[in-house]
Amino acid sequence: MPTRILVAMDDSDMAEHALEHALEMYPAAEITVLHVVGEPSGMMGKATSLALADDIEEAAEEHASEIFDRAREIAGDREVSTDVAWGNPSKVIVNRAESFDAVVIGSHGGSLADRLFVGDVAQQVFRHSPAPVTVVR
Repeated sequence: MPTRILVAMDDSDMAEHALEHALEMYPAAEITVLHVVGEPSGMMGKATSLALADDIEEAAEEHASEIFDRAREIAGDREVSTDVAWGNPSKVIVNRAESFDAVVIGSHGGSLADRLFVGDVAQQVFRHSPAPVTVVR
């Protein structure tokens, strides 16, 4: 039975379902919620605004705090660890997966752009992760 689970989480409903699934399927495992702040691009306004911040790490932590608060709310009495990273989401998740027994990720985000982008992230993680991946819808 896996003992260390990585849950990639953004602010989408699918990511919340992924965390709920991980909590249910791995009741005794240590769960780490990872939020990756993407690299700036024309399609990613939040990441671009973070890139302009005086302290990028602090801005990324601040951005992730709402997601982590929601993760703790979903987890209830169960303790979850949190981690924030900066970079290409699929690459960061795949690199972090080396330290975990399994990865759980949402299939896509809420908007059309999120579905295209996050769906691509899920696909890349599924294809390249060194750990088994569960994609949750």
